[in-house]
Amino acid sequence: MQVLRFSDLCAQGAVQGKRVFIRADLNVPQDDSGAITEDTRIRASVPCIRMALEAGAAVMVTSHLGRPTEGALQPADSLAPVARRLGELLGREVPLLAGWVENGVAVPPGQVVLLENCRVNKGEKKNDEQLARRMASLCDIYVNDAFGTAHRAEGTTYGIAQFAPVACAGPLLAAEIDAIGQALANPKRPLVAIVAGSKVSTKLTILQSLAKNVDQLIVGGGIANTFMLAAGLPIGNSLAEPDLVDEAKAVIAAMKARGAEVPIPTDVVVAKAFKADAPATVKPAREVAADDMILDIGPDTARALAAQLEAAGTIVWNGPVGVFEMDAFAHGTETIARAIAASPAFSIAGGGDTLAAIAKYGIEKDVGYISTGGGAFLEVLEGKTLPALEILQKRATA
Repeated sequence: MQVLRFSDLCAQGAVQGKRVFIRADLNVPQDDSGAITEDTRIRASVPCIRMALEAGAAVMVTSHLGRPTEGALQPADSLAPVARRLGELLGREVPLLAGWVENGVAVPPGQVVLLENCRVNKGEKKNDEQLARRMASLCDIYVNDAFGTAHRAEGTTYGIAQFAPVACAGPLLAAEIDAIGQALANPKRPLVAIVAGSKVSTKLTILQSLAKNVDQLIVGGGIANTFMLAAGLPIGNSLAEPDLVDEAKAVIAAMKARGAEVPIPTDVVVAKAFKADAPATVKPAREVAADDMILDIGPDTARALAAQLEAAGTIVWNGPVGVFEMDAFAHGTETIARAIAASPAFSIAGGGDTLAAIAKYGIEKDVGYISTGGGAFLEVLEGKTLPALEILQKRATA
């Protein structure tokens, strides 16, 4: 994917004294008091900001936070806690500016300011052209470093990139582009994809898209239960979508026609209730009782899948294969996670539950690339072109 990269501009000395507008993804979780409970996204945004400051730019950064009402900034929507945390990470004060679209931004080279929640601006979500042009007038260089919002065509992700003098990708976004390209555009074979979740319906297009390209498609969670139905296996009282059995059969057939496969669990872990303290029982997949709930893959299935992952050339992982939050039903996901960590394959993982599993088992350093985008990562797996990347490509080739 051909885009202009901010790192190249910095290396060329083209950033000195320039007004740089960085669209970051600083949308972090907070508790009821407004305190930040997890700051991964803020820390991930720091390298781009440091790069701009060290290159002598006048730096302005903005992000959305939560789901504010346009035109009405409420205290709960303010980036004030983010400004404090960003200041701690940068080792300098980071002033927070409200009303920046109307009043403009004054920041000297070598300094940084945080612009208040961009989704409070009227027209942001609908990508209003007047707003986009106004924001573009504030900068000499626009930098998109927010992959998590790349699937949205909004004022700060698309419109400003149309009208800014220069539009480029920040290091975090560029890394996502490179990792996705390595995993999907030109993968080392075998290419194994793990797609798990509660419903086939939410990931059907992803499964259909991957079925055209991957060598093995591992399904987990409620999705696996629907595929077990498609394979003629009993699933008892488990979460599934019987009305999508034909679609699951079509995915299996599409894979088989290419000499690929969708491994169906041979054993499962069941319980009579969806509770952490419910007794867990390992059963052959064909012996699931009418009142059983399948909450994890069994140890034989986990070992077989682990062997496939350890022999893979490329791994794409989206979703845990069981209810890993409950220890009795976490073995399958842990086995998969540790197999990915041990595999010499290039691996890319994304999605909130996947990141939680990676953190739980402490394998962050053993995954080739951890995507910061949830919805954006899923849309890439579907084969969609993300609007924020599309406009950067257009600007780079214009």
